[in-house]
Amino acid sequence: MPEGEYRVTIKNMPADLRPRERLREVGAGSLSTAELLAIILRTGTKDESVLELAHRVLMDPRGLRFLAEAALDELCQIRGMGLAKAAQVKAALELGRRLACLDMELKPVINSPQEASLLVMDDMCYLDREHFRVILLNTKNRVIGMDQVSVGTLNASLVHPREVFKPAVQKSAASVILVHNHPSGDPSPSPEDLQITQRLCEAGRIIGIEVLDHIIIGDHVFVSFKEKGLI
Repeated sequence: MPEGEYRVTIKNMPADLRPRERLREVGAGSLSTAELLAIILRTGTKDESVLELAHRVLMDPRGLRFLAEAALDELCQIRGMGLAKAAQVKAALELGRRLACLDMELKPVINSPQEASLLVMDDMCYLDREHFRVILLNTKNRVIGMDQVSVGTLNASLVHPREVFKPAVQKSAASVILVHNHPSGDPSPSPEDLQITQRLCEAGRIIGIEVLDHIIIGDHVFVSFKEKGLI
C-alpha cells in the first residue's frame, strides 16, 4: 500500500458493517458469501482486510465451487491464506457436506424427482468427477440406503447391473433411483447416459426391482429421466 494511502480495516468499519456483528444482528442467511468467508478466515494481511481477502479468493470464476474442489495445498498457495486459513475453509466446507448428509439418517420418503434431487444436490453438485449412486427404496418409497457404484467417467464397464442391484438385493429394496453428477454443471443426458439407463431398467425388470428414475445432478440444477419421458 503506497505511503499515506488510507485503507479501511474491519476494526475501523462501522459496527453494523462488520461481518461478525452483522451475523449476530441479521443472521447468517443475510450475509454475502464474502462476509461468511471472512468470518471463517478471521484475519486479513498487513495489506488487506479479511473482507478484501475473502473477495479476492472468491474472484475465481468458479466461486464457492473453487473452494469446494481445490486441494488444501492449492488453497495454501493463495497469497494471504496459508495452512491455517486453508484448513479452516476446508473444515467448514466438510462440516457443511456432513450436515447435508444427515438427511439420509432421517430416511425420508421420496415422492418426486425434486425430493430425490434435494437428497443429493448439496453433496454431489461440487464433485469434480462423475459419481454414480443408487438410492434404495422400500415399498412405501422410504429411503433405506444409498450406495456408491462407481467414480469416474460414466461407461457401461463401470456401471454394471450387477454392481447397481447388488445392494438393492441385499437390503430387499423394492425399487431404486439412479443418480449421477455431471462435473461440467450441465445435467443434460448424454447418449451414454441414455444407453446405460435403458440397460439398467431392463435388468431391473428381470430381477423385479423397478428403476423409478435416473437423476443427473448439475450445478444446482438437475434432470429427471422420468420427467423427460425417458423412463
